[in-house]
Amino acid sequence: MPAKQPVTVIGLGPMGRAMAGAYLDAGHAVTVWNRTAARAADLVARGAVLAPDVAAAVAANELVVLSLTDYDAVFAVLDAAGAALAGRVVVNLSSDTPERAREAARRLAGLGAVHLTGGVQSPPSGIGRPESSTFYSGPVEAFRRHRETLEVLTGADYRGDDPGLAQLYYQIQMDLFWTSLVGYLHATAVAEANGISAEEFLPYASSTAASMPGFLAFYAPRITAGFHEGDVDRVAMGLASVEHVRDTVEASGVDASLPALLAEAFGRAVVAGCGDSSATSLVGLFRTA
Repeated sequence: MPAKQPVTVIGLGPMGRAMAGAYLDAGHAVTVWNRTAARAADLVARGAVLAPDVAAAVAANELVVLSLTDYDAVFAVLDAAGAALAGRVVVNLSSDTPERAREAARRLAGLGAVHLTGGVQSPPSGIGRPESSTFYSGPVEAFRRHRETLEVLTGADYRGDDPGLAQLYYQIQMDLFWTSLVGYLHATAVAEANGISAEEFLPYASSTAASMPGFLAFYAPRITAGFHEGDVDRVAMGLASVEHVRDTVEASGVDASLPALLAEAFGRAVVAGCGDSSATSLVGLFRTA
């Protein structure tokens, strides 16, 4: 059996530590570096090598995994590593915008390195689990060559050559996640304001969340086809419903800015002549706003 590929992990926040730990557990030689070296102590005790600086960490292995707060931190690392990046494959699992991922790819190409963008769809607790998933994009040859090693961390979902695609898929997932979670938290605030505990509300919130895949599966092909007929739902009906929610929220003494924002969007759609169309017509409204 061939030796497992050695890996460098730069950035030892909760996610980076989980990644380095997963590689150690899987029998890979691991080099680590972090601005605060003390964060590496437990990994070093498990067999990782702590590099004295960024350049040494990058020089240690062909495959370099970055897990940093954002691309400002990534660019600082690239500047510090300099010529050591030549010939390296940098798997950038930090979060930022698609365009900044493209910028990082251009900068690394200029240094003789390859950039693979990643968008991790898991908290640190999901690292090392094949059922978790990470979006990847960038040169397909590099992805194929290192896929087995990357899949030590999570399952791998390759989205294409464009280095911005992994971040795009990640950010639209985060768009859906955060708006959904904040919606739940807002509804919970209204529930508690009316004497209903979060635990009492939980099965009803879960039931509503469980119904969403059916709605998504129904609406997605209609949106793709540009079919927004109000045969099942109508924008005007949605506006009335959201206004009732807003009134209930205000009467409960809870901040109503969230339902007010929704009411404003539905109201603009009505003004635009979409009152008798499906709520899916909001896709076009958002796209041109």
